[in-house]
Amino acid sequence: MALIIAGERSGVGKTTVTLALLSYLSKRGLQVQSFKVGPDYIDPMFHKYVTNRACRNLDPVLTSESYVKKCFYKYSRLSEYTLIEGVMGLFDGVKTSPLPLSLVRRGVDNFASTAHIAKLLNLPVLLVIDCSRLSGSVAAIVHGYSSFDKDIQIAGVVLNRVGSDRHLSLLKNSLQSLPIPIIGVLKRQDNITIRDRHLGLVPTAEIPELNQLIDKLANLGENCFDWENLLPLLQNTEISPPSPPSSPTHSLPKIAVAYDKAFNFYYQDNLDLLQELGAELIFWSPLKDKNLPKDIRGMYFGGGFPEVFAQQLAENNRTRDAVKAAIVSGMPTIAECGGLMYLCEQIVDMNGKSWEMVGVLPTKSVMDKRLTLGYRRATALQDSLLVDAGKTIYGHEFHRSSLIVDSDKPLYQTYRFDCDEFMGKEGWNSPPNIHASYIHMHWGNSREIPQKFVDKCRVFDSLGNVKDYLNLTPFPSP
Repeated sequence: MALIIAGERSGVGKTTVTLALLSYLSKRGLQVQSFKVGPDYIDPMFHKYVTNRACRNLDPVLTSESYVKKCFYKYSRLSEYTLIEGVMGLFDGVKTSPLPLSLVRRGVDNFASTAHIAKLLNLPVLLVIDCSRLSGSVAAIVHGYSSFDKDIQIAGVVLNRVGSDRHLSLLKNSLQSLPIPIIGVLKRQDNITIRDRHLGLVPTAEIPELNQLIDKLANLGENCFDWENLLPLLQNTEISPPSPPSSPTHSLPKIAVAYDKAFNFYYQDNLDLLQELGAELIFWSPLKDKNLPKDIRGMYFGGGFPEVFAQQLAENNRTRDAVKAAIVSGMPTIAECGGLMYLCEQIVDMNGKSWEMVGVLPTKSVMDKRLTLGYRRATALQDSLLVDAGKTIYGHEFHRSSLIVDSDKPLYQTYRFDCDEFMGKEGWNSPPNIHASYIHMHWGNSREIPQKFVDKCRVFDSLGNVKDYLNLTPFPSP
């Protein structure tokens, strides 16, 4: 069994409730596997920090319904308890018209919503309600959510941001007429705040007081929930041992994965796939390291916050030069969103100040207040490092920057996922060993994409045409 934490809308406290439960279970030494509905990167960072297990994304837009089920059953069986954090409000999803019918069950409404995942996996839901401006009306809300779709089982509710004992009494009296138990009650916790900024929560690596915060959340988890009713909903009845890793049949091309405070938006499944396909991942920091890792044959720059650390990235000019030399020499390179920004000539930050970057893409990345957000359906306009011309991929954009100059050889023609609204042409494929785009992809249902990347890295390994450059004595540390 597993339980999905859902909200009656965004901002009601799903993440706080989820982290409180995960923190308490982990504090007791229990094994718990977490999942996150949707394309989110930062919430899974918090999950992993608490549980010491990689959180897995369940997103049928980026992958497929079949992959969501495969991923869930594969990893949930490896732990004692399983918890899924939902996305937005319970029934908030997207239209399915652009998706091939082979990827969608007919009759699915609110595709990729928390409710969709609950029905797909046949799991109960714990509904979190923001009670800060409610009293008697709470019963109408719970009744509406529990009766809107009879295929959704509301196993209980969590009353969040309760103001006082009297307030709680009013809420309980209102809910007495409904056969849905109150599983948790959280008072207004002004001392528990997770900082945020322009793209959501501040990532875990940037919160020095994170351990104290987790301790407070664990205390909430211990004291604010009805564990007698809650624990059976989370407990797995069957636990399977992990399968032994398969031995690669080819040489292991080393791929440098940028991972630090500036670049940390990666789907764990993508990293796992690269390793399963025969790559050796070498994690390094464009912020701190003074050279590229030795003997690498490919580079992967994920998303993140290069704009926040633009000065530090700019000052590490020797590493920028090494990255540029490797790319110019033909090294296969993936750059998603923040990675694309890093490969530009400059990043112009929120204060309008310009910072020198790698410079292999002849454009600037400029921060502004406009948020670009949403699922994308994109068709490849030419053969590239990762996809062949004419292939359709599904991805996600989430950024507040834009490029001054568009590519004259764009990667994709893009549309909004849930309609045929043309979004434009975007991404860079020049030189041809670069795949740079604002679109984040999850490769779970498109194994051929990472396979193509690993194969290109393996061929580059046999050429070895930058070997002498990369094996120079490392630059001294500061």
